[in-house]
Amino acid sequence: MLPYRGGMRRVTDERIDIEILDTTLRDGAQGEGISFSVQDKLAAVRALDELGISWIEAGNPGSNPKDMEFFRLAGSLSLKRARLCAFGSTRKKGITPGEDPFLKTLLDASTEGAVIFGKSWDLHVTEVLGVSLEENLAMIAETVAFLKDRGRLVIYDAEHYFDGWTANPEYALKTLEAAFEAGADRIVLCDTNGGNFPDTIAEGVKAALPFGWVGIHAHNDADMASACSIAAVRAGCRHLQGTLLGFGERCGNAALASIIPSLELKLNLRCLPPGNLERLTEASRKVAEIANVLASDNMPYIGAHAFSHKAGMHADGILKMRHSFEHIDPRLVGNDRHFLMSEIGGRAAIAERARKIDPSITKDHPVTEALATQLKTLEAEGWQFEGADGSFELLVRRELGKYKPLFKIDAYRVVSEHPGGDGISCCYAWAKVWVDGQQEIAAAEGQGPVNALDRALRKALNPFFYNFDLDKVRLSDYKVRVIDGKDATAAKVRVLIESTDGVHTWSTIGVSEDIIDASRAALVDSIEYKLISVIERRFKGLF
Repeated sequence: MLPYRGGMRRVTDERIDIEILDTTLRDGAQGEGISFSVQDKLAAVRALDELGISWIEAGNPGSNPKDMEFFRLAGSLSLKRARLCAFGSTRKKGITPGEDPFLKTLLDASTEGAVIFGKSWDLHVTEVLGVSLEENLAMIAETVAFLKDRGRLVIYDAEHYFDGWTANPEYALKTLEAAFEAGADRIVLCDTNGGNFPDTIAEGVKAALPFGWVGIHAHNDADMASACSIAAVRAGCRHLQGTLLGFGERCGNAALASIIPSLELKLNLRCLPPGNLERLTEASRKVAEIANVLASDNMPYIGAHAFSHKAGMHADGILKMRHSFEHIDPRLVGNDRHFLMSEIGGRAAIAERARKIDPSITKDHPVTEALATQLKTLEAEGWQFEGADGSFELLVRRELGKYKPLFKIDAYRVVSEHPGGDGISCCYAWAKVWVDGQQEIAAAEGQGPVNALDRALRKALNPFFYNFDLDKVRLSDYKVRVIDGKDATAAKVRVLIESTDGVHTWSTIGVSEDIIDASRAALVDSIEYKLISVIERRFKGLF
């Protein structure tokens, strides 16, 4: 059970060594391009709770009505483990905490915890706040005591602690002492500007250890937030703050999805309830979907490329001995190993991918040789399957004789109007499809030609596949690459699209001299891959 000073907490027999506070919904929301609706925030809280996060810093109720509305609705959430906290600052200068309207909104949020930030760098005290050093200490102590007297668990964020400790260590430590003596339950050391190195972080943490339960809050401005967070934990921190995917102010926050598995798997420090680490990849992708961002493919542990292997030597080594080219088993974090298909990938990688469809396939199987030959031929023509796992699986199924086309496009047309009615540009598409001898024609309007064609295709197919969730499928990424620029506007193009149904993600490819037709090929593969995946899950072995 976690030590807890000042109040009751739920009883648990789970051993947690490092308490995690996720600030995706507060500090993460300060990242450029990030905007959460109230419903987004509620959905994110559920996902983080399911993962097993200890604390969720869900917003600043004094900053906007939306956060206050969230906290009103959040009271009805039935959370399994996570506890919510609201964020605010120490009292304003010249008034008492009871007179501060922002502290009142913090109490009105009715959360179990309150996160309060105060100044630890004397530069900020005198030049930014414009108060004396003694007044700042009083602001910290009085605010913490005020919230403790009203039953809140108080997490004190010592803003700019490491810069302040470097410039004036005596005063920086006095600010921690003021919060600690007033009853703060956690003292969190913030590398607010994100420019410190791990050795400085470790030394600063050691200096703060006399002040109770110490935590770390690192920013990534020098690309060291993860390293600094781990250095802080090794120096004695037992509370860790960050955002799940690392987005946040400026260059972002410490990425919990990278740090948690490092602590659990490398340092044997439990951060999540037993068995929950396997949910990390799914939870990360769910939060990315809610935030309407793409989780970086290169993100450690949970990224799509984290366990991808392209070189034939690497693929062969992995198949013989997993740890020859992987530092952990991807299943430990809920991720998958991927063998990227290319002319340099080797037959071992091709066979491994093909075995997912037919377990009897070996490195020396004739199908493996045929696929290797096809890959070389197709890549010479401009196809590239290393980023198109969906299209490659369909290619394997065709070669194995385990492919049955589920629909056929008889004809399609795309029309763009610039400008259209009312001076607004618009695109229209219609498609005629055949499914089991039956014909369906549908038309749709879109924000671009590919969007219009995508909508028309799915509209035509929905009567036949109405229970396959095609309405949930959307394009999450679209890329066009000219294969050979010497032909100018007549050049062949490669279209790669990434599709998602909100749970799974897959990529497909199309190549043509016509960008719309290349898009059509990639869209058809995307839809077929989705349909086949659903059929395989429901009726194993049909394909």
